[in-house]
Amino acid sequence: MQASSKTSLASEQNQKSQLSNNNNNLTPVMSMKGITKTFPGVTALSEISLDLYPRQVTALVGENGAGKSTVVKILTGIYQPTAGSLSIHGQDIKFPTPHDASEAGVTAIHQETVLFDDLSVAENIFIGHAPKTSRGLIDWKTMNAEAEKLLQTIGANIDPNLKLKDLGIANKHMVAISRALSIDASVVIMDEPTAALSHKEIEELYDLVDKLKADGKAILFISHKFDEIFRIADRYTVFRDGEMVDEGHLKDITENDLVEKMVGRSVDQIFPTREPSIGAEILSVVNYCHPTEFSNINFKLHKGEILGFYGLVGAGRSEFMQSLFGITKPASGEVFIEGNPATIRNPAQAIEKGIVYVSEDRGKQGVVTTLPIFQNVSLPSLQHISKRGFLQIAEEFSLAREFTRRLDLRAASLDQHVGDLSGGNQQKVVIAKWLATQPLVIILDEPTKGIDIGSKTVVHEFMAELAAGGLAVIMVSSEIPEILGMTDRTIVMREGLIVNEFGRDEMSPEKLVRAAAGIKEST
Repeated sequence: MQASSKTSLASEQNQKSQLSNNNNNLTPVMSMKGITKTFPGVTALSEISLDLYPRQVTALVGENGAGKSTVVKILTGIYQPTAGSLSIHGQDIKFPTPHDASEAGVTAIHQETVLFDDLSVAENIFIGHAPKTSRGLIDWKTMNAEAEKLLQTIGANIDPNLKLKDLGIANKHMVAISRALSIDASVVIMDEPTAALSHKEIEELYDLVDKLKADGKAILFISHKFDEIFRIADRYTVFRDGEMVDEGHLKDITENDLVEKMVGRSVDQIFPTREPSIGAEILSVVNYCHPTEFSNINFKLHKGEILGFYGLVGAGRSEFMQSLFGITKPASGEVFIEGNPATIRNPAQAIEKGIVYVSEDRGKQGVVTTLPIFQNVSLPSLQHISKRGFLQIAEEFSLAREFTRRLDLRAASLDQHVGDLSGGNQQKVVIAKWLATQPLVIILDEPTKGIDIGSKTVVHEFMAELAAGGLAVIMVSSEIPEILGMTDRTIVMREGLIVNEFGRDEMSPEKLVRAAAGIKEST
């Protein structure tokens, strides 16, 4: 078996190498030449170029704010370039609207695709281009059949008649993928497509990418996960500060070299060096239970400590954190803060007691995308920056300026709407908002999910700074390197229960995975 596996891997790598070597003989399906995009006071893209080839995956990498999202919006007709040209199969083309991009054969699978909870799965997949009968009405039978066929193609066992609101996050993501593939596209853009998927679903997505390549599609793949990039991509293009700084074949570059090109500096250590100073007990949770999500949660947290929570999808980590923050009610259990019993029935009481929660779903639970940065940061602190019932705008700006500066937020101004920021910068706004309340405990649920390595480094360094200042930090993470590099102690959950706990010197990837998966230690 091992020999066969090695032969297969070598064959796969050889095929990828042959594809790359033959690139000079390929004509790009799509090209961007000299593309510039400016906004008032900001140049988002400066004379960038990008070629997408048939049967190949091009990875677009760069820090948050490098211009990747702007490129996707230009390719899909949401933005029009200020200068430069687009071409498909050598012919110049313009996309005045997203519909024009779709008609030209460009489709996108986004990290956070907008779907409609009260419509069926099939309606979500074919909205805007549903099959019609000869009388011009929607052909429901054909639509459901085609939706089922698309879902089966990507390995999703979902009834097309179900309402979207009855699906979990991962299955909603599979619907979004099916929706993108319902268009017979020649260019497929995948923007952080695995963010909400389980390990099994990620493998199924990889199989889908292989099928798309075999069908001759040109694929633009955007991800912050280097294992994904090196697993499926043939080429890379690096953006930094709105400029294209390098491109080439992935076989010719290492991960460290790619990171250095992204950030413009050598990255020797992703995680900060810490000398933790663990203080007095700040939080104690005793026999904390929920009717369906978790049971018998017991642990203590100290000042200056970073406590990790690790587990696989469905382990109950986020559900417990949301209950601790007062979003959902426990069935039983006690919480003590600085040794005193704490009743937390809602988020307002949690904030009052000094507990804040940074959700992994920043789009829905973290920020108000239609409000500017300064108003988002000040939202939980309004009573402290108001006088006699009147909001003090100058104090709002001062508060936002202090905490966004500490997090190295990249934005045109504090008046900029949060919805216009990159994912990493949106996450910084969420963290700044809660830190402005001066909490005792901050819960960070997947704090670096979907953000680039440069922004991750900033968040990690700031976490270390917070702990050094005496703040108690709980970090929920599915990334083992992050758990190993940042935590002083890690609790492992499985199926709603705490199954193990490891000190900093006891942890290893093998121990964490075995505990999370319920695999007994080998003897």
